[in-house]
Amino acid sequence: MTRIAVAVEYDGAGFHGWQTQESGVRTVQEELEKALSRVANHPVALICAGRTDAGVHATGQVCHFDSDADRSMKSWVMGANRFLPDDVSVQWAQAVPDDFHARFKANRRRYRYVIYNHAAPPALFRRQVTWNYRPLDVDAMIEASRHLVGTHDFTSYRSVHCQAKSPVKTLSRFHIHRQGPLIVLEVEGNAFLMHMVRNMAGVLMSIGAGKHPPVWAREVLEARDRRKGGVTAPPFGLYLVDIGYPEPFVLPRPPLGPLWLTTLNAADGGGADAP
Repeated sequence: MTRIAVAVEYDGAGFHGWQTQESGVRTVQEELEKALSRVANHPVALICAGRTDAGVHATGQVCHFDSDADRSMKSWVMGANRFLPDDVSVQWAQAVPDDFHARFKANRRRYRYVIYNHAAPPALFRRQVTWNYRPLDVDAMIEASRHLVGTHDFTSYRSVHCQAKSPVKTLSRFHIHRQGPLIVLEVEGNAFLMHMVRNMAGVLMSIGAGKHPPVWAREVLEARDRRKGGVTAPPFGLYLVDIGYPEPFVLPRPPLGPLWLTTLNAADGGGADAP
């Protein structure tokens, strides 16, 4: 029996999230398991690094499964993509040690949230970005984001339906940058709570629109009350872009992803890193 890790890219707009559901709605996990099971010629059960919500995309999702099928890594990639729909793609496959676990061994996750900041809504890529018609003050958003970096209780920034045992998470970096009408929020941490990135994006967009001062991000954080945090931002601008693992789990770098995620360099923007 061999344990295999795969990287997956998907357009989440047509899915009800990652996880297979009893209601029978379309999910990424179900599509992938069906495709890989056909390649393996036996049922395949996938474990992923981060279970994304309905409408959320990924360019660097990592999963693992076990199989005794004699297949090359190229065969896993090519075979899976042959049976997958157009909005899901396996980017690479790699044999990993038996103690590798896509979720529990991950020590770093990185998300990007892409905002189209323009008076008129986009006709193209409208389900890959979040449209905000109000002019957003990026400098105010950058100042606000600095209050969120570090180890905190993120109760105010998680869904009331979140089932995580602890609301305490560590954000190691938060960068915000603009290029033309696009504003990209890039956040990295050890783990994230349900709707955490979307709730942070909602707070930062309210601050950017001038509804609150930058210090409001800290006030929301310290309240430890989800009702203080405002509106949850839409899912369409959110991307899971990278998963990190400690040694000895050396995996390929994540794929490039959409153009607006690769031409914008987060290091050139403002933001904060954990001390």
